[in-house]
Amino acid sequence: MEFSHSYEDNDRQNPFCEWNAWPTGPMNTILKTVILLTLSNIFMTFAWYSHLRNLSGAKWYIAAMASWGIALFEYLIQVPANRIGYTSLNLGQLKIIQEVITLSVFVPFAVMYMHQSLNLNYLWAGLCLIGAVFFIFRA
Repeated sequence: MEFSHSYEDNDRQNPFCEWNAWPTGPMNTILKTVILLTLSNIFMTFAWYSHLRNLSGAKWYIAAMASWGIALFEYLIQVPANRIGYTSLNLGQLKIIQEVITLSVFVPFAVMYMHQSLNLNYLWAGLCLIGAVFFIFRA
């Protein structure tokens, strides 16, 4: 795996985050990024779609305000996650990781929370993302 940024001590050069107690290095930076982006994506998925179930009878602007409130927490996690990740990953790699996480969070949400049926289209989408990971991370 090749990373576009080669800072000597990634975490110490990132004054925004307070995750410096974690071990340093590109793989640990990626792990921190993936954990934070997963948490962020859980909030994002609920902000984008839970109003379809929970506020379906409410006015659209009530649902929008509720979604906006949830999205605030998503941004409070997503911004540091992207800043941490960008110390070891290029922008394309960061985006593809986010897309893999998005599908990984969305499918269980759709099935378990929104009571949607699981179908093969999710598998095909996942296989396309595996291809995207291969191409974006190859040397």
